[in-house]
Amino acid sequence: MIMYTVLGVLAFVAAVLVLRTFKVVKEYERGVKFMLGKFVAVLEPGLRTVIPFIQSWERVDMRVKAVDLPRQESITRDNVTVEVDAVIYYRVRDAKKAILEVEEYSYAVEQLAQTTMRNIVGEVDLDALLAERERISRQIREIIDEATDPWGIEVQSVELKDIILAENMKRVIARQAEAERERRAVTIQAEGELEAAQNMADAANTLNDEEGALHLRTLQTLNSLSSDDSNTVIFAVPAEALRALEGIGADDDAASPDDGSSVSAPASSVGAPE
Repeated sequence: MIMYTVLGVLAFVAAVLVLRTFKVVKEYERGVKFMLGKFVAVLEPGLRTVIPFIQSWERVDMRVKAVDLPRQESITRDNVTVEVDAVIYYRVRDAKKAILEVEEYSYAVEQLAQTTMRNIVGEVDLDALLAERERISRQIREIIDEATDPWGIEVQSVELKDIILAENMKRVIARQAEAERERRAVTIQAEGELEAAQNMADAANTLNDEEGALHLRTLQTLNSLSSDDSNTVIFAVPAEALRALEGIGADDDAASPDDGSSVSAPASSVGAPE
């Protein structure tokens, strides 16, 4: 009876060991296999064997991982305090290196990304941080990818999700933007006035150079006024006509005799002695 019990226990243990020997590696996974603590091979997807108590293995997920980095408080080069949210996308390229070269590669990548992000933000101004997110994200990715290459990690991208400023800095930026818009409005208005003055000067030169152009322009103005219901009509007299009238008046004044001089001669003759 005892013998049957022992045999039953041995059979059960053998069955458990056989079941634990077979491992299923999924398509998106790789297995790093060890024998007595020494690296043996990388297990490819499929049904694989790992001898209990003698061999061991670690499962490695080869898919792209999206890690949301905790909000980092940094100071820019122009001494502005900002908080930056980011997300990093990476994948394991070499399962052997990811297990043998670094302890807990996911934690190591996250810590490296946080440190690099703070360092890069501290090297740029606030304006560059707000306007050049893509360039800064690309620079952070390149630094992290180079550092994690010996670990068998490939960093695909780093995205800056949000840049949070203090309330007083937001008000300063709003005032700066408002002043910039006002400056642009004044500049555009001045450019428009300059262009309008230049066009009017060109039109005046054209009317002055072409004979009869001013008269035709006057007739065109009167024609446009004829369709108006207003009782007030403004007639524009050319400056040349006014100057011509002034010249005619000056000639008439010069040609008329002086009344005082014509009477003086008889007066002198009457007063002479006989």
